[in-house]
Amino acid sequence: MLKSSYNRDTEVQGNLILASITQVVVGGLGLIGLILRFVGPLTIAPTISLIGLSLTHVVSDFCDKQWGIALLTVALLILFSNVMNKVQVPVPSFSLKRKCHMTTLPIFQLFPVVLTIAIVWLFSYVLTELEVFPNNSTEPSFQARTDSRLDILYDSSWFQFPLPLPFGMPTFSAAGYMGMLAATLSSIFESVGDYFAASRFSEAPVPPPHAINRGIFIEGFASIISGLMGAGHATTSYSGNIGIIGITKIASRAVFVTAGVLLVLWGVVGKVGAVLALIPDPIVGGTLLLGLGMVASVGISVLQFCELFSTRNITIIGVSFLMGLMIPQWLIENEAIVKTGSAELDQVIKVLFGTASFTGGFIGFMLDNIVPGTEYERGLKRWVEVKGSQQKGDEATLYSFPVLTSILERMRCCGYFPLSPTFTSCRRPRHLNYDVKNENIDLKDVKTESAGEKSETMAQQVTDPQDPPGGGAGQVEGVVEGVMDQTVFYPVDTVPPVNLMILFGLQTQLIIRSITLSVSNTLSNG
Repeated sequence: MLKSSYNRDTEVQGNLILASITQVVVGGLGLIGLILRFVGPLTIAPTISLIGLSLTHVVSDFCDKQWGIALLTVALLILFSNVMNKVQVPVPSFSLKRKCHMTTLPIFQLFPVVLTIAIVWLFSYVLTELEVFPNNSTEPSFQARTDSRLDILYDSSWFQFPLPLPFGMPTFSAAGYMGMLAATLSSIFESVGDYFAASRFSEAPVPPPHAINRGIFIEGFASIISGLMGAGHATTSYSGNIGIIGITKIASRAVFVTAGVLLVLWGVVGKVGAVLALIPDPIVGGTLLLGLGMVASVGISVLQFCELFSTRNITIIGVSFLMGLMIPQWLIENEAIVKTGSAELDQVIKVLFGTASFTGGFIGFMLDNIVPGTEYERGLKRWVEVKGSQQKGDEATLYSFPVLTSILERMRCCGYFPLSPTFTSCRRPRHLNYDVKNENIDLKDVKTESAGEKSETMAQQVTDPQDPPGGGAGQVEGVVEGVMDQTVFYPVDTVPPVNLMILFGLQTQLIIRSITLSVSNTLSNG
């Protein structure tokens, strides 16, 4: 029995490593960055929102243990983070210049989660001592007791250093790899949604493709380490933690690096991890309720870039959200109905479309790119303008390497490396920044007068009787070029229909005047 268990462990370990290597390749080659060229708000919104909405059953399972404690947690979080967030609390401080002194800090804004957990945990302890919660472990409210998992604290060791390959050399199988690969692909798309949500909460620029490529690459690399250390799961971003950013208003990388170091140390000290495991389930559920709710609302807020009065957009939003929730539930209830003739392919389909964020985002992506609509209607124009404006100036350094970026900028070859901050895609969408002559002028900066006014000005220029001899043809050519540029490269909804008539009329007049000029020159030379 033990040998069979170890064989399963080594197979899980090996297939996790193999699937994680695939994720590293996907991030390293910049494949996700290429897909993002066709992604707009109608894809991002369901992807982010369904991350939070699809986990309602998880939150419900935690809160169901004791709804009173869970709702108290939610109430205190809202109170501290939204009502008392501006309250300045005097605290002792020390500096070399002022020595010991008193200063004020917005404690409730900085530590709403810590304060809430501490207060509710203490309240649960009092109720446990008063025997308000049942002693019977079969009762749901038993998990609200602070002593429900004390055995974890007693059984855990003080120090435990993990060693690589604890179950032996990893083994591989096609079926196991496909199963892990399906989970990995689903995790990749969910992580992309998490990145956009984190940038919204942090009020940071929208993550550029090279930053998303690095995120996927590092998640894959960390998952390889997880497999080597014998963990049965990969490493990925967690939506609940992103929701905590919105609650605490703390998004400093220094804070998260410090938190990561502390987690590594606490992972070695077993007693610390055991203490954190003692937090009653209803408190965890209340924290997740607010955190995942904020993630869902951030996804919905992305829709502000779209034209929400458009029947097209309303249809896409409704279908993607509803299908994103419905298809995973249908697959759970009808798991045996997916039969393609390949067990591995069946597993991939079940895992991918069993993930609400992937399903909703995929449907939104397909409909947004298939159903006709203008760039303004789809939200691409405003989305691109926001991304472009945010990537200028000092804010662009947020996604750059602290020291290496200046070196990489001098190496032109790094511009083709998808993980480099200097990476630029090989192709550029026309609506981003395009000029037919120099390709360096933004059309929205060039268009200083309305399309109708420009067409009227062009018509006046063509019919102006004061044209100098011999210059009419060149002037008409310039006018034709201007009208053609406006008709072809400007957004369709800003070009008046009269432009087509002017264009054909100008072309005809250009031909007649050119022929007349040629005949006149021939007769003069003759």
